[in-house]
Amino acid sequence: MELQPSILKEISKEHDLLPLPPREKYIDEADQLILEDELQRIHLIGNLDVHTAITGTIMAVLGMEHEDQPGKFQVEDFCYQTLPQQPDLPKLETDRYVVFISGLDFGSNTYNPIATQLMSDMLTGNLGDPGQQEASSQIVRLIIAGNSLSKDTKDKDSVNKAKYLTKKSDAKSVQAMKNVDDLLLQITSSMEVDIMPGEFDPANHTLPQQPMHRCMFSQAQKYPTLHCVTNPYDCEIDGVRIIGTSGQNVQDIYRFTSLQDPLEILEGTLKQGHMSPTAPDTLGCYPYYESDPFILTECPHIYFAGSCTQFKSKVITGDEGQSVLIVCVPNFNETNTMVLVNLRSLECQPIKFEAVFPVDDTESPVDK
Repeated sequence: MELQPSILKEISKEHDLLPLPPREKYIDEADQLILEDELQRIHLIGNLDVHTAITGTIMAVLGMEHEDQPGKFQVEDFCYQTLPQQPDLPKLETDRYVVFISGLDFGSNTYNPIATQLMSDMLTGNLGDPGQQEASSQIVRLIIAGNSLSKDTKDKDSVNKAKYLTKKSDAKSVQAMKNVDDLLLQITSSMEVDIMPGEFDPANHTLPQQPMHRCMFSQAQKYPTLHCVTNPYDCEIDGVRIIGTSGQNVQDIYRFTSLQDPLEILEGTLKQGHMSPTAPDTLGCYPYYESDPFILTECPHIYFAGSCTQFKSKVITGDEGQSVLIVCVPNFNETNTMVLVNLRSLECQPIKFEAVFPVDDTESPVDK
């Protein structure tokens, strides 16, 4: 890809004083599609869109190499693997819910504490009428899909400052982590909470991200219901298999393809059998040699990605009767929305929190 960021390209431009500007999309008309294996590689042309193909995917192509175009394979058709085997979905007698939330963005300049508190009150049963409180009691797990801290907590200027100038000042992430701890303290007293690291959270940057240390949550760590988990995350709740990420894989594919819909990207990674096909090419990844932890060896019942721009969901059906609910979990700080999934029926719905304060021009009786 011509526009793919490269440190070698930056160094070669010796006369440029400024770094190459970041782009939303790194695609170009000159991009080419190449099929390769352990022995050789060949250019692909024909019935295959270059800008929707994802680097690192395994596929089968049907076609031929024309005599007048040596070194180029004319694609007539292509396919990916079928969905792997899926364990049977358990038959639950009562409704049991799992809540997905992502992008709390503590420390953000646009952080909305009212929506966050309303969300906490609903989960703990302190909000709504008795019917709503009874429904809240059926929530068995909260999964926080990354980015509990905002990118605004990454103060790059402090790195270039002298140490004596920052000696008595705390990093923005310190207070933000205290706020996350306060929120978890409220929720972990009522239910199980799984917190995943994200792009801006205090964890290793390369995938798979290791769990954030429990010592960061000085209050909530006292509860055994707090679980610091990895990203990607694979778990089983009441027999329902759940797999997902904090969204880095979807965002990276978005940047290097013409695909716009995060739900379409997430569906593509499921059908291709790999959660992060662009790693380690354009997405940071630990160099595994003998095995790849991102390969989907078993079909999940719920497949999710966090830090999306909006809520979307879809049910995918496989050739052998597999049924997978794929969910795009929206950024909570931007949308004030969390996602509620019924484990019994795999029905999915968003819940949005809004607090509207009407502006009244009349004089307040308190001021009289």
